[in-house]
Amino acid sequence: MTLGTPSSQAYGEPWYWDNRYAHESAPFDWYQKYPALASLIHLYVPHRDERILVVGCGNSVFSEDMVNDGYEDVVNVDISPVVIEAMQTKYSNCQQLKYIKLDVRDMSPFQAGSFAAVIDKGTLDSILCGNNSRQNATQMLGEVWRVLKDKGVYILITYGAPVYRLGLLKESCMWSIKLHVIAKFGAEGSSEQPTRALTDPILLDESGSSVEDVLGKNPDVHYIYVCTKVRKFSTQLFFWVYSNGYNSEPVWLKSLAFKCI
Repeated sequence: MTLGTPSSQAYGEPWYWDNRYAHESAPFDWYQKYPALASLIHLYVPHRDERILVVGCGNSVFSEDMVNDGYEDVVNVDISPVVIEAMQTKYSNCQQLKYIKLDVRDMSPFQAGSFAAVIDKGTLDSILCGNNSRQNATQMLGEVWRVLKDKGVYILITYGAPVYRLGLLKESCMWSIKLHVIAKFGAEGSSEQPTRALTDPILLDESGSSVEDVLGKNPDVHYIYVCTKVRKFSTQLFFWVYSNGYNSEPVWLKSLAFKCI
């Protein structure tokens, strides 16, 4: 059953997803399916025994395909209790998959540094469609950063070009960001032949405008931001200035705060 075309703003509201999953039980993968992204997942999440979080999982088979590919601990969260209950029932005999009803803006049930990777196919995009979108997106990204281990990766698959996503990502948390692209699904439901290798990152300048030089205007692609968590802390370095040789009293010249990887 098809619910019709909602306004884009509805994607940011929990009631929409409860209604959708109550009427549409068939599995659906937003943007891309696992086989199309597997080489990139292997590149950034090479160890199959590490804990992975999939946010906004819906009723996708993406996580099932990850388990079939050897990943051993995939935790899935979604704001809709309707879909979580259905997925818990469906995968009750699969110990590698866990399904939890959770709002990505508050993932306090998870301790800091719980996951090696967080995968997001459209959840940030959905939040940006709703009310108070910027605030909610910032809260979500802060929680993603918190639950990641140091040097863990947030893999964001989105329709948002760098001019729309890069600033938000940089302002929210400390990330080291790489950009990849993949062609959107063709009519047959599989990705079209990509114009470049998926695992080949695109050079990003500060604003992200350099991407247009590589891909041209309005490329028919999904953007994949691989954001590596950078731990920040402050330390003070003091410099001594000697006015009359080594025996003089030191003078504190400057104190600098550094953000360290």
